[in-house]
Amino acid sequence: MPQSRISALARTLGRIAMAGALSVAAAAAHAAPLTVTLLGTGTPAPNPNRFGQSILVQAADQTLLFDLGRGVTIRLNQIGIPFRDIDASFITHMHSDHINGLADLWMTGWVPTGYASRTTPMVVYGPKGTVSMTEHLSLAYAENTRIRHADEKSPLSGIAFDAHDIDAGPADAYRPTLVYEKNGVRVLAFNSHHGDLIQPNFGYIVEYDGKKFVLSGDTTYDERVARAAKGADVLVHEVAYFDPALFKNYPNYREIQAHHTTPEDAGRIFSMARPKLAVYSHIIVRLAGKSLDNSTDVLVEGTRKSYDGPLAMGKDLMRFVIDDGKVTVIDDARTVSQAVKEG
Repeated sequence: MPQSRISALARTLGRIAMAGALSVAAAAAHAAPLTVTLLGTGTPAPNPNRFGQSILVQAADQTLLFDLGRGVTIRLNQIGIPFRDIDASFITHMHSDHINGLADLWMTGWVPTGYASRTTPMVVYGPKGTVSMTEHLSLAYAENTRIRHADEKSPLSGIAFDAHDIDAGPADAYRPTLVYEKNGVRVLAFNSHHGDLIQPNFGYIVEYDGKKFVLSGDTTYDERVARAAKGADVLVHEVAYFDPALFKNYPNYREIQAHHTTPEDAGRIFSMARPKLAVYSHIIVRLAGKSLDNSTDVLVEGTRKSYDGPLAMGKDLMRFVIDDGKVTVIDDARTVSQAVKEG
């Protein structure tokens, strides 16, 4: 075969190989969603329909938790996530309803079973006091550790903590701070306002492969949340509504409302940020004569006074899949209820 034809054939084969490689790379890039699952959408209230606040984020090979409220282990087991598979946990603030599941996940995650069997330290990031809390938990449950290690022979490395106090700058400033980065997944913390005495208090941004998820954390109306959520695919925001008729008999409700965001104010944040999908979690609804947190029509009505975009009322085990320029909502891991496309 003439040399010119050999060279031409080599160039053609090279182009075919390159096209194939690009096609494989494109397929690999396409097959990388960012998935957000609401494990618990509740508050301190003992509501069987809304477990304590906790959100699971899965991206690349990373499985991350944001807050660890009551029942986090039950919800993880319901969706088949072994506790040992949690790469890191992030705490927004030190209120009990955001951390009272931490001890359970830490200890139960060490038990030598199919759903647990953690052999490496539990990684935790949170505001000042996180390291101290984990040190004191280790002391408080030292006998549990001693007994289980002697009886079940589980490695002590699996009941250790790898804890980090993180900082996002002055409480009144907006300075998103990179606190975690692994295999293309980035987690940034930013300050939000939950009350003058509840500091530090964080929201979180998760970025991966051009996808963006934002969690407000517990907060009052705070435009820093809107700033953080600009260009977000999903913004999960807290909300609270108290029937004014209840204030006479329960005056403390006024103070609680003052530490949270009304639906009207949350709508204003959504209108500024314009995420592809706004989602409510940490849902507080107190209506005279109604059950805890289960009547949410008043939240939608209030939000629509200031926001006309896509809105989802969070429920435990509701899932959001961010991929291919859209957000797909899977209600309780069974039914696709909504797709929000780019633009």
